[in-house]
Amino acid sequence: MVDLDIKVSRLTRVEGEGNIYLKVSNGKVERLEVGIFEAPRFFEAFLVGKNYLEVPDITARICGICPIPYLFSSSRSFEKLFGAKIPEEIQKLRKTLLLAEWIGSHVLHVFFLHAPDFLKCDSVIDMARDNPNIVKKALKVKAWGNRVIEKIGGRSVHPVSCRVGGFYRIIRKEELEDTLKTSEEIQETARDLLEWVMKLKIPDRSNDLEYVSLRSMKGEYPLIGGRVVSSKGLNISEEEFEENSEEFQVPYSTALRYRIKNRGYYLTGPSARYNNNYNSLRKEVREVIEKYGYEAPLKNTYQSIVARAAETYHATLEIERLLREYKEPKRPYAEYNIKAGWSCGITEAPRGILYHAYKVDEGGRVIYANIVAPTSQNLACMEQDLLSQVPKIITLEYEDAKLLTEQTIRNYDPCISCSAHFIKLKIDRVN
Repeated sequence: MVDLDIKVSRLTRVEGEGNIYLKVSNGKVERLEVGIFEAPRFFEAFLVGKNYLEVPDITARICGICPIPYLFSSSRSFEKLFGAKIPEEIQKLRKTLLLAEWIGSHVLHVFFLHAPDFLKCDSVIDMARDNPNIVKKALKVKAWGNRVIEKIGGRSVHPVSCRVGGFYRIIRKEELEDTLKTSEEIQETARDLLEWVMKLKIPDRSNDLEYVSLRSMKGEYPLIGGRVVSSKGLNISEEEFEENSEEFQVPYSTALRYRIKNRGYYLTGPSARYNNNYNSLRKEVREVIEKYGYEAPLKNTYQSIVARAAETYHATLEIERLLREYKEPKRPYAEYNIKAGWSCGITEAPRGILYHAYKVDEGGRVIYANIVAPTSQNLACMEQDLLSQVPKIITLEYEDAKLLTEQTIRNYDPCISCSAHFIKLKIDRVN
């Protein structure tokens, strides 16, 4: 019988600090853990007592890679409660910012963290020796996405222009002209990158997962708000998310985990958006996808790299459309009336649905906060995915088995720091 003991003390090419422990004795899995040992940061706790206007900028500091979804999930929670009617032009700028952040996050993961696995490279430095043009193109597209964020948000990391109701100032159309001048060139580059990804040798396997994402009420590819849907029939409002999901904790992780009540674990993120909203992708993107036979649904977690590359190309096309249609609003932000109550908001972060819920008093001070990050929702699914790989893993030499174990987790692009902001502690007192 097969014995195997794999310990990955620190996951590499992911954001944050985590580990993997897989032990197989006599052919049976004795221990399987995707551990998160990064210190919890207790964001929900120290939001209590804060004025609602402070919340978006505070929660954005949860993640340096994707602060924009935190800005929008929190802002929309208060806007819905306070009755703010957000003008279409402000919504367009918000969508543009989020799409630009998808570009930065996806390109970073696909070409610098994930693609080396498929090419048997230790890092992007090794990959660049044989694929210098691909790395240069990836850097070019990522830089363009960063410039879009800087133009609208004031800076490329942790934008400073966003607030509840919209923006602190009116974004002038002429400020965006330089971005539009280079958009066609960037789209062609993003298409080249997508085609390169489609040619990668991706392991052949199938996963029976429930894919959960937003679905736009306007038929667009999902970004901000909408219905929460799944590949297995879930269809609920944002407000019903908490009553349909349940959190749980494992002793080797500082991050909570989630499952759908009475259904089990699920996957959120690019593959879920892709599978649930495939026909809403831009036609130009679907033409490339179908040329290589990657139509939805993707049922192989290794193919998440395809979904990310497709969303990157889609984002470059949509940003151009949104900016060309943009007209300056009369005011930078919508007016509203502060009142006590509870509300929530969901945004599609690069890694999946990001849920925020807040309860505030009559002065707009936070009484309760709940933040559910995408990686927290995917952690249990990661372990189940790894468990399903064990029959193959135990047939490999140790180094190959270790690589496959790590790659299985990297498929999910975990943002571990986002997931480790809360923990529940139960103390049994002994008299």
